[in-house]
Parts: sequence; structure tokens; C-alpha cells
Amino acid sequence: MDSFLIQGGTPLRGEVTISGSKNAALPLMAAALLTADTCTLRRVPDLSDTRFMLRILESLGAETRFDQGTVTIRAASIRGFGDYELIRKMRGSICILGPMLTRLKEASVSLPGGCVIGTRPIDLHLKGLAALGARIEIDGGYVKTSARKLVGTNIFLGGRAGPTVLGTVNILMAACLAEGVTVIESAACEPEVVDVARFLVSMGAKIHGIGSPTLTVTGVSEMHGADHEVIPDRIEACTFLCAAAATKGEVVVHGSRPDHFAAVIDKLQEAGVRMKQKSGTLLVSRPGRLRATDLTTLPYAGFPTDVQAQFIALMCLAQGTSVITERIFESRFMHVAELMRMGADIAIEGPSAIVKGGRRLSGAPVMASDLRASAALVIAGLAAEGETMVNRIYHLDRGYERMEAKLQALGARIQRVEGE
Repeated sequence: MDSFLIQGGTPLRGEVTISGSKNAALPLMAAALLTADTCTLRRVPDLSDTRFMLRILESLGAETRFDQGTVTIRAASIRGFGDYELIRKMRGSICILGPMLTRLKEASVSLPGGCVIGTRPIDLHLKGLAALGARIEIDGGYVKTSARKLVGTNIFLGGRAGPTVLGTVNILMAACLAEGVTVIESAACEPEVVDVARFLVSMGAKIHGIGSPTLTVTGVSEMHGADHEVIPDRIEACTFLCAAAATKGEVVVHGSRPDHFAAVIDKLQEAGVRMKQKSGTLLVSRPGRLRATDLTTLPYAGFPTDVQAQFIALMCLAQGTSVITERIFESRFMHVAELMRMGADIAIEGPSAIVKGGRRLSGAPVMASDLRASAALVIAGLAAEGETMVNRIYHLDRGYERMEAKLQALGARIQRVEGE
């Protein structure tokens, strides 16, 4: 397994361009299953997850091509039985269920996997599909669904930790070809959901209320191909903001959408990070000491859970005590023990991490447990004194395109060490 070897202590300086959003690209690729026509997606990040999704679509019978950020998919003839071993390894693959069911009237996929950050059941996905008229059976690790026809209805998708992003897009896609009108209440409002909805509209879907908690879908008889550009990855942008602030650098971020992560910008400014927006760019710098800042992760437009780990790494360097409360996933503090190897002073109390900042971090061998934990450890390594080895970065390769190359262009002393 590959690792990152980091020599810390160098401020990041220069310019970086943000890639397309992984969390939008995966369901956008699944949406191509709704039509026999060719769909084209641009600004698709070259990640292990996107490559994996292409393999899944190909296993269903779709023809795909990926060339310099542009994906073309033609699902003229597909089957409703997904490859068990492929699908179970990636949680995002569950979003093929809705399109397959509504187009073929049957679908069978394995229960998906993903990062170990807490229980992420698909009960709301199945609840929504059942409300549309699907018969559902879970047998031998498979979710087997069938329906003579899907019929629009009112569906409430609120969960224990708020709306479900993948559940919303799954039901949204299934409703596009259902008969009648479907009203999705407590729909997720994340920019990635909005991006998928707009793509569906360009394919011929009739959707109202895009960006709101209530989505109204009037079913159509068929959909057609479309050409779409993926939105920028707001989590990647936030990661580079935190890295620049942690190293006391100055970085110009191109190609992001600051309106998609206003809550993160607000907390960074509260912590003493300087932000300037101008002509589609975002300039981040840290002129003085970092200030301890409290936050709670919440559904959009609150502070995203996917930036919690990176912010904890930053708060390890701040003066004072920060309280970081995680309200989305119950097991998302696995990076804390690794940060403590580097000298961080953090205590876990229930859903909160108590971070006593201001201590120097020192390089150490650390182990990444999930995608965003990997990013947090890289940030800590960049700010630490000495050498840090971040192991198991295959997690990071799932969600960050060419991270080491982008950091090297900013002056970071980081290199990939290939494993066996």
C-alpha cells in the first residue's frame, strides 16, 4: 500500500485549481443509466472511486470512456444485476439502484461498503423505493427489487442525522420515470444533490423545488442524453484552505464555489484565517496566530462532516481549547488517536472532541482510517516539525485528485512512497 512521506514546516504558497466533485460525479454517472442515449460528463475527477464506478457501469452492460476529465456513458442495453464484488466495496455504488429499477423494473445489487466512519444504513433508500411501489428483499448480501410499475407518491426522507444525500438522489432518479407526481419531503439540499437534479432536468426530467427540502417530480415516459459539467469539489477546496492556514501559507484557490462552503469560511475567519474573494478566486492566508473555535457538524448548509477532521488538525495549532461536535456520524473521530501520536492534546467526550491547541506537532508514522482522516493527517504532517509518514493513503486516493502533485506545486515537501 502506498504512503505519503512529508517533511513538515514549509508554508504553502502559490495557486491551486480545484477538481470536480467526487460526491456529485458518482450519482451523475449513475444517472446515465436512465437513458439509452449517450451522456457526457465534464470535469470528472480522476479518482479510484470514479474509475470504480465506471467498472460497475460496464459490468451492467454500459459502454464508457474516460479521457482527460471527460466521461462518456452509453447505457443502450443494460442488465439489472450488478457485480457483487465491485458494488460491495464502494458505498456510492448504491445510487445505481434507483435508475436501474425505474428503467428495467427490476434491480439486484449487493449491499455497499465504504469508509468505516459509522453506521450508514440504506433504510431510507429502501423506504422511498417501497413507497413508489417496489417489492424489496434482502437476501445473501443482495438488495433485490422489482416493480410492475413505479407510481408517484409523497415520501418523507428525514433521518436520525438529517436528510440523506444518496437516498435523496436515488429516489429522485427513480421518480423521474415513475407514473404521476412524486413529492420528496426533507430532501437533502447539498450542492451535489442540486447538481444531479439539474443534470436530470437536462435529460428531460421534470423537477421543481431544486435546492429546497421539497422536491416535486412529475414522471416522464423517457429521458435522453445530455452534456453536463460537474460542480467543483467543495471538500477539496476546504481541505486546501485548512492546509494553507495550518502552514501559515498564502494560497490562491481557483475554480471553487465559495457559496457552497460558507459555513467553513465563517469558521476559518473566526479562527483568524484571512479570506479574500475576487473574480472567481479565493485567497487564503494566516497573518497571525490561530484562535480556538468551536463548531458542530450539521446537514447543509451547516458545517460539513467531511471537513471536521481537517478542522480538528487545524485547531491542534490554535491558541486555546476548541470543542468540535460531530452530529452526523458516530464513529468519525478515528483520526484523533493518530493526531495524538504527533503530539496533539485531544480528548473525546461523547460526540465531541476537546482540542487543547497551541502545542507543537512533531512528525510520526501514522495510519489513515478513512478518506477525510487521511486529509487531516496530511495537513498535520505539513505543519509538523520533522518527518511524517502517512500510511494507507488508498483512502485518500478515493477522493482527492493528484493531491501530492498539487501540494508539491505549492512548495510542500511531500512524496508518494509506493508499497507492495
